[in-house]
This record gives sequence, structure tokens and C-alpha cells, in this order.
Amino acid sequence: MPVLLRLFQRFNCLLLNLNWMALTILVGAHFSTSWALVWLAGEHNIAAIDVFWYFYMVTATTVGYGDYSPVTAFGRAVVSFWIMTGGISLFAAVIGKVTQFLISLWRKRMQGRGDYSELSGHVVIMGWHDDRTRVIVEQILGDKRRDENEIVLCSDKEDESPLPDDTHFVRGETLTSSELLNRSGVKNASRIIVYGETDEQTLATALAVSASKTDAHIVAHFESAEVADLLKAHCPNAECTSSISLELIVRSAQDPGSSRIQNQLLSTLFGPTQFCIQVPDAFQGCNYGELFYALKEKHNATTFGIAQTQIGDDLELNPTNKALIKGGNFIYFMAPERIHAGEINWDSLAQSA
Repeated sequence: MPVLLRLFQRFNCLLLNLNWMALTILVGAHFSTSWALVWLAGEHNIAAIDVFWYFYMVTATTVGYGDYSPVTAFGRAVVSFWIMTGGISLFAAVIGKVTQFLISLWRKRMQGRGDYSELSGHVVIMGWHDDRTRVIVEQILGDKRRDENEIVLCSDKEDESPLPDDTHFVRGETLTSSELLNRSGVKNASRIIVYGETDEQTLATALAVSASKTDAHIVAHFESAEVADLLKAHCPNAECTSSISLELIVRSAQDPGSSRIQNQLLSTLFGPTQFCIQVPDAFQGCNYGELFYALKEKHNATTFGIAQTQIGDDLELNPTNKALIKGGNFIYFMAPERIHAGEINWDSLAQSA
């Protein structure tokens, strides 16, 4: 018995090591010979074309409903020593191969070897900063009405995905490698956040992302305003952010509670939040005052600024009521939740102007 057990175990091991093509051929051969032996045994009721595949499956999987069974001695021998033993081994091999395949896919995803180049309209985060990146992802997910449904996190130092439940993970030797950029799908992304370990890495990564000819809105975070200016000189369409903690300290000292206002405006997790919306290109135009009152009355939103470009370098805060709003402009407002352009009655605004 120990010898037979070892032989059975070795046979199962050989089956697991077969490739899918060889295993498929082996299953097909066993199915065909099983049908031929059942037919030769005179079990024509079981050998019927519309019955045998069902009988083979329930026998090989040891379910055995009993609605079909052999009646001849040779038929019982075929089922007992050929179909059951071979079918069970092959069924176990198929289950094992499927399990191996699923585990390899999971490990590939966890180790950052997946390919997400087919994604579109997603957010790509370049760089990992432990708790700070966790907050970034948390804030993105907090906006329940965002357009982007997928987040791809890229890193050159993490061995496994730090946020497997919330993001796809891509790992590369460097954040600037073309292989990493291709697999993360930066070409078809809608938003790209670049936050390297150092300002130099952020600069190099942002330049590499820009060179990929993506149409995504690029946001890069720097500690140094000088390095941010350097990126702007080479990539004018990128939006650069830098630490404003010192400004917040001064503002809170002069105007108590200012830091709380900033925190709430920037957080998607509680209270009204700052959002941006682009006016449809076909909009005929209206006064800022008309838009202000329409958004407040119909959407409980407070408008506080307009810009001509997406990066907001020409942002005008608190414009006059007579300031002109045109198609393509970007409107900044705060509201309990995001408002989409299609939810605003632009025709009525144009007519009332």
C-alpha cells in the first residue's frame, strides 16, 4: 500500500507539471477511451451522446447521483478501474492547475508585475511615501462622484503592493523607466500625481511622464519652489504644488481657525470640499454673478474663482459679478459633493445673461 500511495502521489505530481495543452489532450484521450470502453461493454444507455458527458463528469468528480450506472460486469469494471481512478486524478490535476494559475496571477499583481496599459481614464500615483500616500489614496476614494474608477500606484522600492484592496500596483527599477510608464498606462490616464522621495526624483519622473505624450493632467509635489519652477519651465502644462505649512502657521496666527478651513476645503472625507468644473465649450457665456447665484440656489455650492487654463496659473479669486464666464473656463467652488457639468442648466444661464 505505501508503494501504491507513493506511485499515486508521483503520478499526480507529473499531472500538475504538465502544461495546459498536454493536460487537455490527456483529458480528451481519457474521455474518448472511457466512452469507447463503455460502448464495448454494451452500456448503450450510458454511452448515448447526450448522457455520457454528464455521466463522466459526475463520476470523475465523485458526485455520483446514481441516476445512471453500469449494469454489466465489464461495464462496472470499466467505471471502477478506468473512469473513476483516471477521472479523479485528471479532475484533481485540472483543479490544481487552475489554482496555480490563480495564485500566479495574484502574486503577479501583488509583486507589481501586472500590465495595466489597457486602462483609460484612471489615476496614476508615481511614488510611495507610507502614510502620506495612504492619505492621498484615501482622499481620492473619498470623492464618491469622481470620474476615475481605477488607481494605479507605481513604486521603485516596494516589493509588494502596500494597498492591494484599493489600487493596482506597478513596480519598476526606476519611476522613469519606459517599461514602468507603459505598464501603468500613463498614456491613457486622466490624472497623474508625481511625488518622489526627493525633489530631483519628482522632477525627473514628471519630465519622463510628460515625454510620454500623455493628455493626463500632471500634478507634481516639491519641497523646493525653485525645483518646481524648473519643471514649469520645461513642462508648462504641469501643475506644481509645494508645502504651504509655513503660510498656514502665519495665517492661523493672524486669523484664528484658518488651518481648520483649509483642512476641510481640501478633505473629501467630511464637510464641503473644494472642486473644479470645466464649462462646456459650446456655452454662450454669462456673468459670474449669474453663475454664482444659480449654483448656490440649485446645488448649494459656493463659487469663488475662475481660470482660463486647467493648471490655474491665471486663477482669479472672488471676481466681480460682471466678470465674463465663457466656454472652456474652469470654475472653482465648494460643495457637499462633486457637481458634474451635465447637471448644470447652462442654457438657462446663457439666456438669463
